[in-house]
Amino acid sequence: MANERTAGLSLIYRLELQNSSITFGKVAQIIGEEGGDIIGVDVVQVGKDQSIRDVNVNVFDRRHGKVIREQLDKAEGIHVVNVSDRTMLMHLGGKIEIRSKIPVRNRDELARVYTPHVASICEAIHEDPGKAFKLTIKKNTVAVVSDGTAVLGLGDIGPYAAMPVMEGKAMLFKQFAGVDAFPICLDTKDTEAIIAHVKAIAPAFGGINLEDISSPRCFEIEARLKQELDIPVFHDDQHGTAVVLLAGLMNAVKLVGKKLEDLKVVVTGIGAAGIACTKMLLLAGVKNVIGVDRMGVISRHEPYENPMWQWYAENTNPDNLQGTLSDVIQGADVFIGVSGPGVLKVEHLQSMAQDPIVFAMANPNPEIDPDVAEPYVRVMATGRSDYPNQINNLLCFPGIFKGALDCRASDINEEMKLAAAYAIASVVSDDELSEHYIIPSVFNKKVVQAVRLAVIEAAYKTNVARRRYRDYSDKQ
Repeated sequence: MANERTAGLSLIYRLELQNSSITFGKVAQIIGEEGGDIIGVDVVQVGKDQSIRDVNVNVFDRRHGKVIREQLDKAEGIHVVNVSDRTMLMHLGGKIEIRSKIPVRNRDELARVYTPHVASICEAIHEDPGKAFKLTIKKNTVAVVSDGTAVLGLGDIGPYAAMPVMEGKAMLFKQFAGVDAFPICLDTKDTEAIIAHVKAIAPAFGGINLEDISSPRCFEIEARLKQELDIPVFHDDQHGTAVVLLAGLMNAVKLVGKKLEDLKVVVTGIGAAGIACTKMLLLAGVKNVIGVDRMGVISRHEPYENPMWQWYAENTNPDNLQGTLSDVIQGADVFIGVSGPGVLKVEHLQSMAQDPIVFAMANPNPEIDPDVAEPYVRVMATGRSDYPNQINNLLCFPGIFKGALDCRASDINEEMKLAAAYAIASVVSDDELSEHYIIPSVFNKKVVQAVRLAVIEAAYKTNVARRRYRDYSDKQ
């Protein structure tokens, strides 16, 4: 009996068929009996004894696709060579490449880009290392560095498996801000080794984007590199999330007629992102932030071995509340989740203050289903692209690095992050602002330029810009 669910994935089964023992009609029967829908067949190779065909099948999800593969493998005369999909095919050979900006068509051009004439460029940089920003790719290049220990929702999958994510990050840098970026996946979890490796490659780059490094190691790695390098170091999982969250919250409180300094905010998940979000909220003027993790509410009643949790206990929860999420969410204006699915319940929402604001940002499954929460909240935001108000780091990191690189900043400091948040929020006009539009789309072309200019202005004001001041408003 055909399953009435809507197919959500298209898979390509490459099948090696023995001509003497199997017909394609039998293949189609097996797939159909398991609820698959054949939408196309391509003949790859035909021989006397066997043939190879690519069969494109709509399935409900990957688990369903696996069941179909198992049934095909059981059949006599069928060998499943591999199973792929459009996403897999898009990644064949990787997603990025290096291209030359200058053609080399004759001996003279070869001599100028390489030997012997390139020696004069090397000598100029040797005499003044600062000229590397003018005469090499350093001025517009970022290293995207990971050890693969905290990749998306996958956890510690290692540096090889982290590469597709880091390649994707490099693509986004280029497409959205014109910044050249390169993935650097390190095969070590040792904090000192990671610091040493990043310092060793730093001469080639104008900035370092740390990505998907597990907590609490990520805090020390970033802090040390910021201290020991003279180029911007930015852990996007922390600060990118925090900047975009604050941008969305600024517009959400404007919509409901509240002020940041009057809010009671509850945060679940006190890891890298949760701590960074809290620091950004405090910087913006929020006074009452309460953190909740698996052990319960973080308060000064308990000593913590984790130094970041100890900092959290000393700088948040001004009324020193204790207990669980249920105890502290009563009367809260804002819930911020960077934890996991199922943490937030309807009864929690019902106990919040009037016009509750919920940022349920766990990926891929938020702390509460937005459809379940909708009747009880005024503003709902998630980390997902299939719901309104997506809190996406892509709104932050291209523009913030572009600004820092253009003014040759030595750091991305708190003032620059705060400026980026205000810039993102400003892209949504008062006329556009609504419960379903508190944050601009990642494809809004105004975002990168707004963030870039705000970051540059903040860099000059805080004396971390190293280029002579100029008007950047008409330059990308």
